[in-house]
Amino acid sequence: MEKISVSKFKATCLELFERVNKTGESYIITKRGVEIARVVPAPKEKAHKKSYFGCMSGTAKEIGDIMEPLPESDWEVLN
Repeated sequence: MEKISVSKFKATCLELFERVNKTGESYIITKRGVEIARVVPAPKEKAHKKSYFGCMSGTAKEIGDIMEPLPESDWEVLN
């Protein structure tokens, strides 16, 4: 990581941001020799985000005929 004074950073910040984005290099900003900030590349976003449509496909299980009524023993109200 290269160190840059705050005054040099102020004069060239846009150029520095472009350099960080292109090269992936990090920089340390100093004020009177003391580290005050770091400029690091932003994390890369995933190119393809999964759609919510169909995301639960294949997770349910059909265990019987859904149109057939339940037997009386399964109804707590009838007990």
